[in-house]
Amino acid sequence: MADDGPTREPSRRPGGRTARVRQRILEAAAELIARDGFAGLRYDEVADLAGVNKTSVYRNWPDRTALVADALVAFSADAAPLHDSGDIDADLADFLEAVAASLGSPQGRALLAVVGSARDNPALQAVVDDVLARRQETLHARVEAAVASGELPVVDPHFLGEMLSGPVHLLVSRGGREFTRADAERVTAIVLAGVRATAGARQ
Repeated sequence: MADDGPTREPSRRPGGRTARVRQRILEAAAELIARDGFAGLRYDEVADLAGVNKTSVYRNWPDRTALVADALVAFSADAAPLHDSGDIDADLADFLEAVAASLGSPQGRALLAVVGSARDNPALQAVVDDVLARRQETLHARVEAAVASGELPVVDPHFLGEMLSGPVHLLVSRGGREFTRADAERVTAIVLAGVRATAGARQ
């Protein structure tokens, strides 16, 4: 197991063959973190799964926290986009479907596995917080646009996000069945109905 050293910012991605090798390593790391957690991550297993020499892993990521950071930050850049079609109900249902898909991916499972370890590791906690903050920023911008256009009453975007994403995390973490479009539409309808019904009571 590699020793943790000083943390660093995720490095810039080079192009060509080097970029492809790095991508394979990051994908392998995410799969192994999802399976074994942060504490169980071993560089030799990452190298074997990625089909590279172990020195390639050590050269690019001298410590495990840096490797986990790059794997999760790369994942956060494209996870669960939220578009503005002018229909907030449909957009949020799309968003919940995307959240469920991202959580079910190797990177998403790795994020869930890292959450527990992050409590005792400030560097890991910063990575987890960054991933979640990027997702919240996307949601907040869409909710604020919906409030401005009159699609929604004034609502705390953070609170709304927690109410919407909570059932998704619960169903995905249980792993009993797939989170479907019908689930996404039902959760969205119930939460937004509550927001709209109680708007006057909050004023």
